[in-house]
Amino acid sequence: MAGRRDFLSMEAPENYVAGLGRGATGFTTRSDLGPAREGPSEEQMKEMLAKRAAAIGQPAPSAYGVTEKKDDDEDDRYQDPEDDTGLFSSGAWDRDDDEAEAIWNQVDEKMDRRRKARREEREKKEREDYEAKNPKIQQQFADLKRALGSVTEEAWANLPEVGDMTGKTKRAREARQNNRFYAVPDSVIASSAASGQLDTSIAPDSSDGTMTNFASIGEAQKSALQVRLDSAAANTSGADSLSGTATNVDKRGYLTSLEKTALKGEVPVEDIKKARLLLESAVKTNLRNGPAHVALCRLEEVAGKLGTARKVIARGCELCPHSIDCWEENIRINSENIQNAKIIAAQAIKLNPRAVSLWASACKLESTASARKRVLRQALDHNPQSIQLWKDLVNETENAEEALLLLARAVEAVPLSEELWLAYSRLCPPDKAQAVLNAARKAIPTSSAVWVFAARLQEQLGNGNMIDRIMERAAKSLAKENAMLKREDWVHEAEKCEEDGAVLTCGAIIRATLAWGLDEDEDLKDIIMKDARDSIGRGKYETARAIYAYGIRLFNQSKSLYQAAAELEKQHGTTESLLQILEKATDACPSAESLWLLRAREIWNTGDQDGARTVLALAFRQSSNENIYLKAVELEVNVQKYDLARQLLAQARAQAGTDRVYMKSAVLERNLGKLDDALDFVNQGLQLYPTKWKLHCMKGQIYEALSKLPEAQEAYQTGTRQCPKAIQLYVLLARLRERQGALVQARSTLDRGQLANPKSDVLLCENVRLERRAGQVQAAQNKMARALQECPTSGLLWAEKIMHLEARTQRKPRALEAIKKVDNDPILFITVARIFWGERRLEKAATWFEKALVLDADLGDSWAWYYKFLEQHGTEEKKAEVLSKINLTEPKHGEVWQQVAKDPKNAGKSLEEILRITVTKLE
Repeated sequence: MAGRRDFLSMEAPENYVAGLGRGATGFTTRSDLGPAREGPSEEQMKEMLAKRAAAIGQPAPSAYGVTEKKDDDEDDRYQDPEDDTGLFSSGAWDRDDDEAEAIWNQVDEKMDRRRKARREEREKKEREDYEAKNPKIQQQFADLKRALGSVTEEAWANLPEVGDMTGKTKRAREARQNNRFYAVPDSVIASSAASGQLDTSIAPDSSDGTMTNFASIGEAQKSALQVRLDSAAANTSGADSLSGTATNVDKRGYLTSLEKTALKGEVPVEDIKKARLLLESAVKTNLRNGPAHVALCRLEEVAGKLGTARKVIARGCELCPHSIDCWEENIRINSENIQNAKIIAAQAIKLNPRAVSLWASACKLESTASARKRVLRQALDHNPQSIQLWKDLVNETENAEEALLLLARAVEAVPLSEELWLAYSRLCPPDKAQAVLNAARKAIPTSSAVWVFAARLQEQLGNGNMIDRIMERAAKSLAKENAMLKREDWVHEAEKCEEDGAVLTCGAIIRATLAWGLDEDEDLKDIIMKDARDSIGRGKYETARAIYAYGIRLFNQSKSLYQAAAELEKQHGTTESLLQILEKATDACPSAESLWLLRAREIWNTGDQDGARTVLALAFRQSSNENIYLKAVELEVNVQKYDLARQLLAQARAQAGTDRVYMKSAVLERNLGKLDDALDFVNQGLQLYPTKWKLHCMKGQIYEALSKLPEAQEAYQTGTRQCPKAIQLYVLLARLRERQGALVQARSTLDRGQLANPKSDVLLCENVRLERRAGQVQAAQNKMARALQECPTSGLLWAEKIMHLEARTQRKPRALEAIKKVDNDPILFITVARIFWGERRLEKAATWFEKALVLDADLGDSWAWYYKFLEQHGTEEKKAEVLSKINLTEPKHGEVWQQVAKDPKNAGKSLEEILRITVTKLE
């Protein structure tokens, strides 16, 4: 820095001109002084400006003749692609080009002529569609304009006058601003109070002027308020005081009205005022607007001004004598005084004798039945075709014979009323009721209710064979009259009959109308099953039973229909009806082994063991399937006839020697304690089916039971090689090595399983549990983090993390996070229920337990956790309900449940015993 020259002593840059950046250039002085220093030339200026522009990365300015720098792509960007320049330049235009251009033009014209008709048709259609969707205003009001020709002179005269709404809002706002009041200082009030007094005496002032006389200030404020009220009373505007808009104030009733408004407390005063202004405007613009009078009356009633409300509605009745609403409102608001209400009702009926609602209101004012009947008879004289009046008169009549006569006259006066005909037939004796229904059917040929009631009448009389004939005739007659109901409506009619106890009529309706308008194909069967499920969902089991019966009649060999009908009888029927359905099913579908097995099982449950054996023998004749053999073995094992079970298994191995048969043979011997025989059967099965992982699992478990751990390890290893996708084999091998103390080998086993099954949450969870059981909590958390990255929607992993790797205070936030990521997992639901259980929020815990059961009733662990919860906080009825439901669902899955159910020690135990054992093993 020491050798650096001073700035002012440095040489100027090349082509430097002082002041050039500010626009300064050379100039010439007076001739006597001589010329000044000559400025740079034009070429120097161009060169300098261009160099400066290049240094800052901008195009050179156009000053001094320097051309602007343009982008290379600018010409190409705005170049016309039709111009034959650059690469497209082909030289001069010759005769061949003209000829080619003419040919292309001819081709274009020909193609245009070919497409012209279709194009014009398409454009016309698009234009019509647009005009139909977006009609002009003239077209929208065309029908209204035509209707104006039928308007009478009286209607034109009754059109309301247009109110002056221009500037109304502005004037109202200005009026509110002018009437706005502000707090007045105490000094002004005191001076105002003293200004009107004349006092010639001088009173001694004991105060020193520093104390305020609040009593005098209060008197002054009262005087100021009185002056303000007096001025308001003097400035009357002449408005109608009835409407509530007058400016004069009733000094005696002002505070009272405020008190009533405050006690009402439902609608703010400001809202009432705004509504009153609007309704008064509606009334003034059209004095014959009945609903406006009714609304204003109700507003005054809400405001607590009953007198004003009665006056408003009375004026409305005068101005709108034919408004039924006004008269009904007038009767209602005067109903406290019955005599006045009756007078008003009489006036209303005199002016409107055909208003049925007014007669009904007048009838309600009477206190005795005879007076009400008298009013109704007078009403029927003026309105003989009113169904409501006839019904009210019949209801007021206690004598059955008199009611029968009234209904006879009613159906004569109103022959098209279904209600009156049906009521008439109900009161008639059975023989006469049939004649009444026949007359009703002739009077109303489109009525389906008459036909249904006729069928129900035959059911009451015990003529069951007539019901189907009546409904068949009903369907034909209604179809002829184009009055046939929809299929869904007929199903609802059948459900109504079921509610009333008319089961036979319900079934007849289904048989006659269910397939109406549908083709007999596969869709019909699906529709029938859907209708039945919907009826079951609504609790109408007889209707669903009739629907299934009709479907079975149409599709006699449908396995799904028989199974659905059997399930209905099992859930909501009797054992006899279930066995009848299953017998029909096996006769119609002899090759359906599931129906044979279900039939044998239900017969066995009734205690008829010989009958179950007979059914299975019949099933053997139809099909020698492994399922039938295994079901027969299961039944014999349940009654502890093991020799017969062995014979059946030997026969099954000879005729249907599948892997399941060998596995069941091994299971039977293992449960009986003969492990060597069980191992022999497993080895035989593996020779035939070496890729069946369950046989490998059983072989290793038998060796473990024999305390031959090296052989068990070899069995599991062989299984993992033969069945690399069998997750359970890796888990069993890892747990065996863990019990042997070889944690490293256990980890390697699980890692090998993950390589073969990369997205298995079971292996990932087992890996985490291995570290947790070894006391490596940090390693377990690290592995859990990686596991959730691979399987973020696994409820098993989230449950393990929440219950074993999180602090108690963090469990609920983690559960909320898991619910957002996992879609309906029963294991996660059980975890959430356990969290609420720990917080003593028992109702929420029970709700989440029930959600898990509804989501997957086959998960035995969910039932075990729920039962454990009920043992501490449930009732005996709830526990009994759980035990009954678990016998119906028969769960087969679940981590702890399967370990208990498949343990040889628990062989032959009932579901309730397995449930209680599982509860003790939960942690």
